[in-house]
Amino acid sequence: MSSLSSSRGGTNNNNNNSPTRGATSDDITTPMKKKQQSPSILAPSYETFAPRSAAQRVRLNRIAALTAGPCFSANSVDEEQKESSDFDEPITLTSAMCPPNNSAMSSSGSPFSTITDQKISNTLQQTFDATQNLSALIKDTTSLRLALRASINIANDVSERHSDLLRHSGELSAAAERLQHEEQVLTRRAEEIGKPLKHYDAVDRIGPLVGVLFKEGGKVVVRGIAKLHVDNEDEFVRILEEIDEAIEFFGDDGGGAEVFGRPGSGNSSSNRRGGREHRAASQQPFQATASGSAEYYRRACALQDAALELLRVGVADRISQTSSQIQDALKLPKVPIAADKLEASLVYTRFHGISRRSNALINIARRRVDALGGGSLAASSYEDFLTLCRNTYCGARETLLTTTIRSHMDILKDRHGLVGMTRLASVFLIRLCTIETALYLDFFGDPDKRLRTTKKVSGDVGDGNDGNETEGKEGDSDGKASSFKRLGSSSSNGGAATLASQILSEDATYRDAEFQSMLGSLCSALHRTIRRGLVSVLDLDNLCQVVSVLREERSAANSSSTTLAAARAVSGVIQDAQERLIFCANASLHKEVVRFKPTPADLNYPGKLLGEKPEAAIIVEGEENAAKGSEDTGETAKEEAEVNDAVTAQLRVYESWFPPMRSVLRILSKIFRVVEPRVFEDIALSAVQSCTKCLKDASSHIFRASGQIHSDLFLVKHLLILREQLSPFDIQLRSVERQLDFSEAGKAVSRFLANRNRRLFSMSTENALVTLLREGVSVQESSVDSKRDLEDCLRSACNDFIEHTTSSLLGPISGFIDQCKNIGGSSSDGTTDALRKASFMNGVVVKGMFASALDNIESELGNVSAQMKLYLENQSTQNILMKPVVRKITRALEEAKRFIDEVPNDENDWDAELRAEVLSIATNFETRVKVTTSAKHGAN
Repeated sequence: MSSLSSSRGGTNNNNNNSPTRGATSDDITTPMKKKQQSPSILAPSYETFAPRSAAQRVRLNRIAALTAGPCFSANSVDEEQKESSDFDEPITLTSAMCPPNNSAMSSSGSPFSTITDQKISNTLQQTFDATQNLSALIKDTTSLRLALRASINIANDVSERHSDLLRHSGELSAAAERLQHEEQVLTRRAEEIGKPLKHYDAVDRIGPLVGVLFKEGGKVVVRGIAKLHVDNEDEFVRILEEIDEAIEFFGDDGGGAEVFGRPGSGNSSSNRRGGREHRAASQQPFQATASGSAEYYRRACALQDAALELLRVGVADRISQTSSQIQDALKLPKVPIAADKLEASLVYTRFHGISRRSNALINIARRRVDALGGGSLAASSYEDFLTLCRNTYCGARETLLTTTIRSHMDILKDRHGLVGMTRLASVFLIRLCTIETALYLDFFGDPDKRLRTTKKVSGDVGDGNDGNETEGKEGDSDGKASSFKRLGSSSSNGGAATLASQILSEDATYRDAEFQSMLGSLCSALHRTIRRGLVSVLDLDNLCQVVSVLREERSAANSSSTTLAAARAVSGVIQDAQERLIFCANASLHKEVVRFKPTPADLNYPGKLLGEKPEAAIIVEGEENAAKGSEDTGETAKEEAEVNDAVTAQLRVYESWFPPMRSVLRILSKIFRVVEPRVFEDIALSAVQSCTKCLKDASSHIFRASGQIHSDLFLVKHLLILREQLSPFDIQLRSVERQLDFSEAGKAVSRFLANRNRRLFSMSTENALVTLLREGVSVQESSVDSKRDLEDCLRSACNDFIEHTTSSLLGPISGFIDQCKNIGGSSSDGTTDALRKASFMNGVVVKGMFASALDNIESELGNVSAQMKLYLENQSTQNILMKPVVRKITRALEEAKRFIDEVPNDENDWDAELRAEVLSIATNFETRVKVTTSAKHGAN
């Protein structure tokens, strides 16, 4: 029992970790309880309090089968079922362990006890077997639990070791990075320590190579012959790189630039501080207090100057020497070179000979500038060197060419005159700019860019040049010069300009300010020569031709970027020529229009229209050509004669114009396309105003000399011609004139003096002086519209002609109507009474007046028609002017008839027969006017 209890106790103690939780010894009899459960059982089952479901019972049976072993086999179950069939009360573990009651034992017989004991023993045996099995399972479970705990402990230990490994790995990685950083720092420090030594060694080693020795500890700098040669480009460039690195190091890091200044020439802009020039670092004296880095900076600058001196000797000195040799050989500038021999002279051939080597040396300095950058210390010396070379080259070329160019300009002016010289000189300058640009690029151009562009262009121009292109090789300066010469030998310079523009498309070195200034100085010879000629020119035709030619040449020069200097020079000459042209045009207008004093021959109208010989002083363009053409014979002579007849007819018409108007139109037509539009409109505005005034004054003189109709038709004719000739110019003829009005100045001064609290020095709008000017002086603006004034003047002239012609055709009838209107307007009593008593309303007088007008109408109409045809050649213009005349005559006759009808019969000699005769005459007069006018001037 004790073992069984201990087994149960062990089972209960381990029921938490055992998979058979709740499966106690009481539960082993569960299958038996399903059949029958006796109420006399002392130990109650769990199902009494918590009945199990079918699924739970099936699960417990499976657990029992797994844990109980052979105790619950199918055979044992069957035997129990068979035995239980005989006995209703099952034997449980509790009942088997309890002793039976005495009464029960006494009442029961021997067979029952034997069976019960047998069941009890079987039950105990089964229980013991189950207990053994459970003990074995518990032992196995305990060992598994201990093994699981050992595994968990091992996993925790492995995890802790892994964490320690990660921590140690991180520490090792950080240590490795720290060591690597320390290695880099040490490496940099080693390099920094080695840098000065490298630059110190370079300065000491390069000195003898460039011919510089430092004696007495650097106090004395001795220049000698350099061992290094500039033609050894690779070595020379390497030496320059070492010198530049030393200057950059000692200047920036060593502080040498603060002590001795920047390297380069003393005249460079980088060495000017506060407007004072400072010497270069290489020219500074030795300073004992300076540090070693500063002293070596001064030495490095001296080495750089010595190296650049080698370049200066090879480029600038060579250019100056070549220029001097050319001047001595050609006796320049005393003896100029002929223009046709200029390109083949020593001026170009010798310079082409030295261009290749000079270009190589200059490109060394240019590449150093590009490598160092614009803000570096060492780059300033190279920039000064390039500037010196450009200035030397431009000065030499200007000295060699100035005398020749000026001499050629003077020769062209003497041979061809101002107009011919203008065209030839412009072409010469464009040609000169092209070849000078090519030569400049041979010295200062980038060979790599020119080589790439030449290869690209050679495919385009190779076919046109045939075999001649092979003569000029890519790297040969003489070959390029000869190609330009061959292009320039043609009559047109368009090919040269086009090829030059293609070759220079990538290399923009020719845009240097020094070179463009030199070209401008050479081209100024054109301005100098033409300006001296323009001062003495008074002929507008010559000035207009000069401006037209210069504009064409400027367009040609602007087509290429190589000839912009020539274009600028030509533009300056154009401005001077336009100024001279404007001055001469204003002077001519002032003389021939404003101050014009007409002669009797000028006012001989209608004599000038009738074909009388004009004055000999009137000269018209083309007259000389017409005279020459009349001398030829044959068919050509006949054709020219016909042309001359047309010209002569046009000449007569032109000569019939009034001289001021002829001068205005002639001058405006000449300057229209050669001056600026705003300038032309201003000139035309004043010219039209002056011309209109002259026409009005001339009309008054003709009225006194020839009559009213000639005066009116003269004014109408010339105003129509003036308006018609001005229409092609397409100008507005408007302006705003501003004038200062001082009418209020006296009052403003009085107020200024009367104001005792005036503020003279106040910086505001209340300043007394500002107030005085604002109140005392005002600006008066007035709009001037000459075209509108011309139209008003023409309208007024036409109205005057219509009015005067109507009065002339009506004759006495016009005076009769005016008298009737005057009496009707001035009489206080009725109009009929006043007319009855008027003497001019006598019937006989009125009849004679109408009859006289009817008799004279034919001659008057003929005279008017003849004069209109004489003055106005256009038939439509005549019709336009005559229609209002006929309408006014008709209205005047209607008014006369109305006045006549107002006078009754038997008064003032009026009767019905006389009235009918007068009205018939008036009707006949009107009919004759209409018929005659329609026959001569077309239908109304």
